[in-house]
Amino acid sequence: MADLFQDYPFGRAWDEMFSGPGVIRPAYESVHAALQTLSAADLKARADIMGRTFLDQGITFALGGVERPFPLDLIPRIVTAQEWKVVQTGVPQRVRALEAFLADCYGPGQIFQDGVVPRRLVTTSPHFHRQVAGMNNQDGARIVISGVDLIRDEHGAFRVLEDNVRVPSGVSYVLENRQAVSQVLSEAGGDQQIRSVAEYPGRLLAALRAVSPSNVTDPTVVVLTPGVYNSAYFEHTLLAREMGVELVEGRDLICRNNRVFVRTTGGEMPVHVIYRRLDDEFLDPMQFRLDSMLGSPGLINAARAGNLTIANAVGNGIADDKLVYTYVPDIIRYYLREEPILLNVDTYRMEEPDHLAYALEHLAELVIKPVDGSGGKGIVIGSQADASTLAKARQAILENPRGWIAQREIALSTVPTLIGDKIRPRHVDLRPFAVNDGHSVWVLPGGLTRVALPEGELVVNSSQGGGSKDTWVLAAPESRHVEPPLQVQADLPADIADSDYDHDHDHDHDHDEFNPAGSPSPSHWQESAAQSTGAFFFDPPVTPDDGGSALRHQQGQQQQAAPHLRLAEGSDAHLRRSEINRMENHTAGGLPC
Repeated sequence: MADLFQDYPFGRAWDEMFSGPGVIRPAYESVHAALQTLSAADLKARADIMGRTFLDQGITFALGGVERPFPLDLIPRIVTAQEWKVVQTGVPQRVRALEAFLADCYGPGQIFQDGVVPRRLVTTSPHFHRQVAGMNNQDGARIVISGVDLIRDEHGAFRVLEDNVRVPSGVSYVLENRQAVSQVLSEAGGDQQIRSVAEYPGRLLAALRAVSPSNVTDPTVVVLTPGVYNSAYFEHTLLAREMGVELVEGRDLICRNNRVFVRTTGGEMPVHVIYRRLDDEFLDPMQFRLDSMLGSPGLINAARAGNLTIANAVGNGIADDKLVYTYVPDIIRYYLREEPILLNVDTYRMEEPDHLAYALEHLAELVIKPVDGSGGKGIVIGSQADASTLAKARQAILENPRGWIAQREIALSTVPTLIGDKIRPRHVDLRPFAVNDGHSVWVLPGGLTRVALPEGELVVNSSQGGGSKDTWVLAAPESRHVEPPLQVQADLPADIADSDYDHDHDHDHDHDEFNPAGSPSPSHWQESAAQSTGAFFFDPPVTPDDGGSALRHQQGQQQQAAPHLRLAEGSDAHLRRSEINRMENHTAGGLPC
């Protein structure tokens, strides 16, 4: 049997399976051993089965106008417990700081008065919406769902590539990838304890109910989708089904006297929380685009009156601005009085003369990005660009310095990936998802690993032809070897860095309490007996105090009140398809871009 790893190449990128030629990192030993017993034909056959299953289940996305299964590579990406500790403490820290920043931007603006962030940085952002200025009923819960994109640099250290706190997508693929890999590669990871991702829908529903208007004791949650033509419609349906809530379109909603209702076959049902999966500009034609057919008029007024919570909050896009990204370390220090746990990538602001001069002189060595870009669009990788492309980038920067940043080119870490009949290194990133209920932030133990399939490609975005991997976060039982931390990060707070990270404390920092004056304080959860699925051994789900009962109650309540929704396509279907396409061209659209 041919060795799938024969002539496996090494470059300057950090490889997550191998520390050197033939030297396997401990976390990957069982996976490597399982792969060695298989042939390329075996792996290809399993991948084909998985692709057909994804296609049958509608787990697809369109690339170049062609619908295809969402590409999933069988070889998992593994993160040890010690490595994950940096993520599950660093991501909540970032979410808490951005939460405070957004509340301040749409409120008193103290950070501008103190000179930490220039006011013009926010007011010139296309995602700053004066329509929601002064709305304080969502304080502490503007960012209910977030996806912070991380990479590992040449030394293996996690760094933040960008923040996604508008409408982050991709978690459905995390859930489906786990099921698929556990079925088709069941012989791998049999001696490892892999933390479960199945509790995400329950956590999300509990958080959405927790941020409902204060005058509501039994809130009704709905998922608002642009419709069947949206590229992420599969995710919308999956999350609504798993949470046991209604999936609605804008035409199913009606606003009356600053209250929102959904039309059902049993009559109108009040709505208190909308988990919206469309962009701000299409949400409410009374406030934004007058021609929008995807939202519903009156939603913003209902939210301003305190009768509706929109998750995520309107206007969050200013925190996704890549120029604001450069200030996040200062934002963390300002609001939390802490040093950043997760560092940014070295970034140059084109608005600053010295940064601009350096970038223009070193364009061929930098990565140039539009500040409001998404899906990998508009990115220029200097080392891979020709003279004409660099000249156009130079001109664009000079014409609009506010619209661009430049970053050091980082060789993203690589993970072995099946390419043809060989396993080859391919660059990856990681989008961990965090859920915020207004008091604490929980990080899903895993996340969406996106992989750039072409050789040498650094853009991992799905809309650019990238694929994905199942992400295994390992628990840390006392009997198992744990690698020493890769401390090229910023120093962790003393109470985190010095703590023993054993199995009993594995979940402690997953659910960080808001504590702006100091370090997060952990919440402790009751754990049930460990469960197993095939050869995969998972940590037991960690359920919020009211998560399970909330999920069951919501399902029962809404199934009794509205057995079926009228969602039939009318004569405006072609107009709605056109508008969904326009929305997806306007931003990322919903794919894990």
